[in-house]
Amino acid sequence: MNIIFFGAPGAGKGTQAEIVSKKLGIPTVSTGNMIREAIKNGTDMGKSAKSYIDAGSLVPDEVVIGIIKDRLDKDDCENGFILDGFPRTIPQAEALEKMGVKIDVVLNIEVSDDAIIRRMSGRRTCLKCGATYHVDYNPSKTEGICDNCGAELTVRKDDDPEVVKNRLTVYHNETEPLKDFYSKKGLLKTVIGQEELSDTTKLTAEALGIED
Repeated sequence: MNIIFFGAPGAGKGTQAEIVSKKLGIPTVSTGNMIREAIKNGTDMGKSAKSYIDAGSLVPDEVVIGIIKDRLDKDDCENGFILDGFPRTIPQAEALEKMGVKIDVVLNIEVSDDAIIRRMSGRRTCLKCGATYHVDYNPSKTEGICDNCGAELTVRKDDDPEVVKNRLTVYHNETEPLKDFYSKKGLLKTVIGQEELSDTTKLTAEALGIED
């Protein structure tokens, strides 16, 4: 099964994609993770992408499409894959079609802007070991300190409330039109994101026709 997970930043699509990936035994291709890895490693692509991400803007199509094409050519994608964070624009979706990539279902996770701002501005990350927390949903035992290594927790720049608002504006303008694009092709299924992760997971499984 070739699946696209779709939704605003912070809607929880990455988490659900990983759950479905393990259940079906197919890889998740996350552009966000690939780009963050490139930034961490200081590659040319990472450097070019960093300025866009820091401002809450989309990374240019030509950069993202090149990354995705290379990834989908790998052997582990032969029996199916999950795209998380791609496509983000109509031109990207059209480029995916031109690459001859067949998509079976596009799963859209809907969460309100207010809930997303609350979720993302509460995230905390340990720069030393990479552990992640949330002040409401998954707090560290000592406020501001990582449970694993004792290092100080920080707010990722793209989780700052003003940057999140900007990212949501970009999403509504650039990415949301994909709902209509895939709906017309009969591929779109929508799940309303719930406060409890397990509830969203159950709805996701039902939408994809797989056992929860």
